[in-house]
Amino acid sequence: MSDFLQYLQTFANQPFAIKLVEVLVGLFVIGLIFRIIRASLPNYIRNTDTRYRVRKTLAFVSYILMLIFTASVFSESLGQLSIVFGVAGAGVAFALQEVIASFAGWVAISIGQFYKPGDRVQLGGITGDVIDISLLRTTLMECGNWVKADLYNGRIVRIANSFVFKEPVFNYKADFPFLWDEIIIPVKYGCDRTLTEAILKQAVQDIMGEYTRHAERTWEKMVDKYLIENAQVEPAVTLIANDNWMEYTVRYVVDYKQRRVKKHLLFQRILDDIENTEGKVALASATFELAGAPALDVSIDGRQNGLNLR
Repeated sequence: MSDFLQYLQTFANQPFAIKLVEVLVGLFVIGLIFRIIRASLPNYIRNTDTRYRVRKTLAFVSYILMLIFTASVFSESLGQLSIVFGVAGAGVAFALQEVIASFAGWVAISIGQFYKPGDRVQLGGITGDVIDISLLRTTLMECGNWVKADLYNGRIVRIANSFVFKEPVFNYKADFPFLWDEIIIPVKYGCDRTLTEAILKQAVQDIMGEYTRHAERTWEKMVDKYLIENAQVEPAVTLIANDNWMEYTVRYVVDYKQRRVKKHLLFQRILDDIENTEGKVALASATFELAGAPALDVSIDGRQNGLNLR
């Protein structure tokens, strides 16, 4: 027991040991204060998005305060420990290079506006909505895979932030929160082409027209910001002819989260309108024409009790 007390007394007489204890106590107090503040946020901030951003900001501020507090406590000893820190830092940097790259990725994401919580992105073939961005990882609610179109499949995916330096980042929202989409309508030859085109144009205008004006304003900002042409965002109907039918392509812009729902409504409207034409417009289906076959001459030869083919 006496040896233990002597050890504690020796430890307490060391300036570095005292500073280490001060740092540990200070970090604990700072962390506790910010934890209490974050726990009380739901009582003052009702909006989920705002509360999330405030919580992330408080976490970042707490890390900065901890770093400043630690540096201030050891400010007098840093000169003596610079060599030790340099050697240790080189080893740590080599061992934790992926962690450091992920932290650098977090800085790039925060400053470079690669994406933010709520955006729909595609990272390394994984598509989903960003639900959290931490210092080391981005968390996605995955879309697609075994589920068709852009619906959630229930899997939560965590991707290292260092990924932004290795692969392209596809952002469905960013500066232009719309997608160009198309549907193809096959129509039989002999149908009224003028009526068909009118039906398709009216249908796409009624279903997708709500996005056109907003998309035009947003695209104007894109033209001012980037070196890009002033693309057409109004719905368009084009026609090509192939061996089997006339093929109409309906092109339009749509909100990236409403693509499947709007396509469903558009198909319903087009099918209803075509049925109301009483045969003037009809959908085509695959047909096959037998070009020709060799003639078969079949006779019955009773003596041989069989069939002879000539």
